[in-house]
Amino acid sequence: MVERMSTLAASRTLACWREQPDRFVREVFGVVPDPWQDEVLRAFPDRPRLAMKACKGPGKTAVEAWLAWNFLLTRQSPKVAAVSVTAENLADNLWAEMAKWQQRSPLLKAQFEWTKTRIFNRDHPETWWMSARNWAKSADRAQQGNALAGLHADHILFILDEAGGIPDAVMASAEAALSSCVEGHIVQAGNPTHLEGPLWRACTSERALWHVTEITADPDDPQRSSRVKPEWAREQILKYGADNPWVLVNVFGKFPPGSLDTLIGPDACREATRRAYRAEDVAGFARVLGVDVARFGDDASVIFPRQGLVAHPPLKFRNLDGTQGAGAVARKWREWDADAVFIDDTGGWGASWIDNLRRIGRQPVGVGFAARPNDPRYDNKRTEMYFEAVEWIKAGGALPPIETPGVAELVAALSQTTYSFRGDRLLLEPKDQIKARLGYSPDDADAFALTFAQPAVRASASWQDAHMLQPRRMAIVDYDPIELD
Repeated sequence: MVERMSTLAASRTLACWREQPDRFVREVFGVVPDPWQDEVLRAFPDRPRLAMKACKGPGKTAVEAWLAWNFLLTRQSPKVAAVSVTAENLADNLWAEMAKWQQRSPLLKAQFEWTKTRIFNRDHPETWWMSARNWAKSADRAQQGNALAGLHADHILFILDEAGGIPDAVMASAEAALSSCVEGHIVQAGNPTHLEGPLWRACTSERALWHVTEITADPDDPQRSSRVKPEWAREQILKYGADNPWVLVNVFGKFPPGSLDTLIGPDACREATRRAYRAEDVAGFARVLGVDVARFGDDASVIFPRQGLVAHPPLKFRNLDGTQGAGAVARKWREWDADAVFIDDTGGWGASWIDNLRRIGRQPVGVGFAARPNDPRYDNKRTEMYFEAVEWIKAGGALPPIETPGVAELVAALSQTTYSFRGDRLLLEPKDQIKARLGYSPDDADAFALTFAQPAVRASASWQDAHMLQPRRMAIVDYDPIELD
């Protein structure tokens, strides 16, 4: 593609590209879109509203960038505004994608300037542009809507990236701007993580208004996205199950049963309190202590023992300082011959317990609930540990009898804790919300979840024994989470 075209040739070419964005992509970027991408590109000129409900990784951000560049190049003095769930997400995904495709086109490089928040026509920077918009994390509904408010032009395009988590107020502002323009478009794309919001409504109650493209990575669907490896999709289905909410969203591109759902039902928890195993059934498994340290006066510190599929009665304390707490852990550690001890160190609350244990030669592992998880399905370590705990129950784990002190509170906390999605990752609701719902802090549940912080093996077990006993996870004897993948 030459950088300069004659006026007549340029006019004809731009008119062609305006009517055929799929041809624009082939000729300007030199790529052949996937069939579903071609569908979206061809629908764009005639449909003011496009929605892409997608699995993970099919190339939806590329389509958004192609349409944005097509609109910028083929319309006179257009205005394009882009938003995402966070400013960081917009910068790392769509905005970076815009830069990538500009670099592949001498024509776009010659006519447009790319900056971190704005792309503009070099000859008309004030009236011919695309801008990155966002709102503060603490913004109310009005402030969120202002992110796209106030745009006026004959040619307007709004792009909502990761639309599954974008507030309704943002879409309302975009819709209002379409009322007075000559040509206006709204393009939204995202993973179907929420049963509310702009993407949900476009796919359900407002479907007649939208051209909806559904993109799946289902390995058995002939219309699946070719950009997602079928081997990866089959692995996720095999590991987590076809009805797992993360698999539904990221592999099948389907809405989960609930955008906000409970971890596990109370009946499943109570069934676990009625299970029993013989000591020899779990003798080869690691003995692990999860320790939740009280943060406030009405909270309790809890030491929760677990060996394999058996959770033992927790120990509960109030008003312990760091020295007393370390002493209580050390006694249980010695009496039970524990192999690993994981202490909640979120916010530094457990620091004195950890320091005092180390002074007497013990090596507990501090765990930050907000830390990075081992499994990228989860948003943070707390979410990962809770989901591991629930999977343990579903796999046959035995909780102490329901009448055991602390166990009723554990069951209530697990069965009333909800999760949602942040982007394509699972996320537990904030602990303060759970505490408000229960009327007490979920200390027992936190301590129990901590027993799943990292894999562990019995100190006396051979490597072969450890490998056989923990077939689904990597067995380790050094409990440094920094060294885990």
